[in-house]
Amino acid sequence: MEHYEAIIIGFGKGGKTLAAALADRGRKVAVIEQSKLMYGGTCINIGCIPTKALVHHSKLSQIKRLSSFEDQAAEYRSALDKKSSLIAALRQKNFENLDKKETVTIYTGKAAFASPHAISVQTENGDMMLHGEQIYINTGATITIPDIEGIHESQRVYTSTTLMEETALPKRLVIIGAGYIGLEFASIYAGFGSEVIVLDSHRDLLETEDGEIAQAVRSSLEKKGVVFHNGATIQYVRDTEHGAVIAYMEADHKRQETADAVLVATGRKPNVEGLQLPNAGIAITDRGAIQVNEYLQTTVPHIFAMGDVKGGLQFTYISLDDQRIIMDHLYGNKRRTTHDRQFVPYSVFIDPPLSRVGLTEQEAIAKGHEVKIARLPAAAIPRAKLNEETEGLLKAVVDAQTDRILGCSLFCADSHEMINIVQIAMETGQSFTFLRDHIFTHPSMSESLNDLFQLISR
Repeated sequence: MEHYEAIIIGFGKGGKTLAAALADRGRKVAVIEQSKLMYGGTCINIGCIPTKALVHHSKLSQIKRLSSFEDQAAEYRSALDKKSSLIAALRQKNFENLDKKETVTIYTGKAAFASPHAISVQTENGDMMLHGEQIYINTGATITIPDIEGIHESQRVYTSTTLMEETALPKRLVIIGAGYIGLEFASIYAGFGSEVIVLDSHRDLLETEDGEIAQAVRSSLEKKGVVFHNGATIQYVRDTEHGAVIAYMEADHKRQETADAVLVATGRKPNVEGLQLPNAGIAITDRGAIQVNEYLQTTVPHIFAMGDVKGGLQFTYISLDDQRIIMDHLYGNKRRTTHDRQFVPYSVFIDPPLSRVGLTEQEAIAKGHEVKIARLPAAAIPRAKLNEETEGLLKAVVDAQTDRILGCSLFCADSHEMINIVQIAMETGQSFTFLRDHIFTHPSMSESLNDLFQLISR
């Protein structure tokens, strides 16, 4: 049995960064990844990077104003080739970055706990057993497939991973689920020229977002040709000679759609299958995530979990920050904890992107705040006019008593960059006047924060 000071299960953002940091301190480290196609983790291979590459090329496709579906399909195939080349290069670079570390050994195989300190690894060349003084679980999340009649048998049903591997652009795409992933793919494929229909069980689109912002998002996507059916209950999916038939109920009416492809985008769950967690005494939550404390320790003190597998926000930058917490726990003053994450920004990469930090107006009022609100159409921003990207709406929520920013939703071009400025202002406890009076470059999208917060009445 090979002995390691640290075993890391999963080659994701937190795992690979932690492995390198531990190796730089001379620790003997094993990294276990079940697939050669996942070196670097979800973000690089099947998540952030490939989808945002397609977002970019979809936007370029619209600018070219291609006249036929055949031309659009060719543009799509070219975009897939560029996406594949990009992630292959990043995957190889991630592997090389760890492989060159003298004290790191990379195992490609399926890991499972045999005991609190022993990990069995099933590889192509046989099984082996590793012993770890400390063990870190970074296995991410996996796609959930709803229990719908015919969905597993259909040859035209795809996940967000498998759809990006299909070289044929679907003329007609049905998306089951209107969450963030579903909307990103709706925006991408509508941009390439597909007819997109979104079926979602919820009554309203983006129910956790600000109502005005959600309506602006819906309107924007509908202008691209996306059709929404909310309150839809899927009955079955059935393949026919002419495509997949999706039958559903909407407002007590039986309806159906026919599609060349069906994307299932109904969420993700912590990836714990096959880890044999009970063998190590590791507890999970009622939502199937690995239970951790504020230092990311599981119920077994020498075993930690980071990233999506522990539940909560599913962002690669959270996995990276998890690594910071663990390193501080091991070598620092143990002051970093998960409780530090008061304001976490996020972006949904539709076109234009939707970004948010903090509370919506509805959430702030429900929490008892007296609020002041500012709204700014993206069409009022000089840079947006210059770039001919005037779609969208910006909205800020300020506490009327303290002048602190409670939240901000930005649905506009470059919002994924702008939201970080707002987050820093909130994190440092600034009054809204800090952004209202700040000096920004011109012409830029970020200077619209001057105009947005100027609309807050004193």
